[in-house]
Amino acid sequence: METARTTPKDFFLWAGAMLGLYWSVSSFIGLLFDYISHAFPNPLQSQYYSDPYASGISFEMASLLVLFPIFLVLMRLINQGIIADPSKRDIWVRRWAIVLTLFVAGVSIAVDLVVLLNEFFQGNELTAAFLLKVAIVLLVAGAVFMHFIADLWGYWAQFPQRAHSVGWAAGALVLVTIAAGFLIVGTPSQARQYREDQNKISDLETIQSETVMYWQQKQKLPASLGDLNDPISGFTVPTDQNTKLAYEYLPGKVSTSSPSFSLCATFNRESPTGSGARFAAPTDPSVAYSRVSDNWQHTAGRVCFTRTIDTQLHPPTKQVQ
Repeated sequence: METARTTPKDFFLWAGAMLGLYWSVSSFIGLLFDYISHAFPNPLQSQYYSDPYASGISFEMASLLVLFPIFLVLMRLINQGIIADPSKRDIWVRRWAIVLTLFVAGVSIAVDLVVLLNEFFQGNELTAAFLLKVAIVLLVAGAVFMHFIADLWGYWAQFPQRAHSVGWAAGALVLVTIAAGFLIVGTPSQARQYREDQNKISDLETIQSETVMYWQQKQKLPASLGDLNDPISGFTVPTDQNTKLAYEYLPGKVSTSSPSFSLCATFNRESPTGSGARFAAPTDPSVAYSRVSDNWQHTAGRVCFTRTIDTQLHPPTKQVQ
């Protein structure tokens, strides 16, 4: 029979601790999943660069940095209360919290193994990314299960220093995981620079498209980017949002059979490669414009992209009289 009354303080300490635990574990697993997806990209996914910090990674990192320390602090307060009053080990909120956590962890392990065996029996390829994700769920859920089953059996009460060591080790693991993410997906500053470069590429694509349309309509290249401004259609040539300067435009061949031009911009970083790369592999810039429209591979600094318009693929819209 319960010898200690569950106070509002006890209830909210345990409620806050369990909320912090479940949220932290979910964020930790989600963060590792994002790292794996970045390191082992799905070949069917778009090869366009994607800012990892615009997805769930930033939220998961923030959740871990805030909620996991809160969980550790609340559990420390709970354990101090139990040391001061051992009867608090038997209050109903503690028993329910531990049993519920064991149930959730056990179900997670079972579901994880079912998913793994199902993929195996169906003959699906067990990729490295899939196996790593299965292993992460199994290890994290298993660690949570073992920790709370030991608590239920009174192990941590007998060896409090070991409980403190586990808490410090878990905190260090979270910090290492977040720090490792900067090596895997880059820092937020690098992601911001890539995003700025993406905006430059988007602007150049727009200017390129308008330049081709200009040639189709007039059978000549614009003398400068200012010629592309059209108050009727509302088009205004974009400018570099970082430098606030106009992009460079260099007319090339004046021949009506193979007109060419170059667009130049100054980039923060070399274009990303591999996972999430926004840019196609380098191709010969002398071939038709439409066949290299995705070739925006670049280094850091000033880079020019030469385009030659294929007049058969982009014929004039009218004949000059």
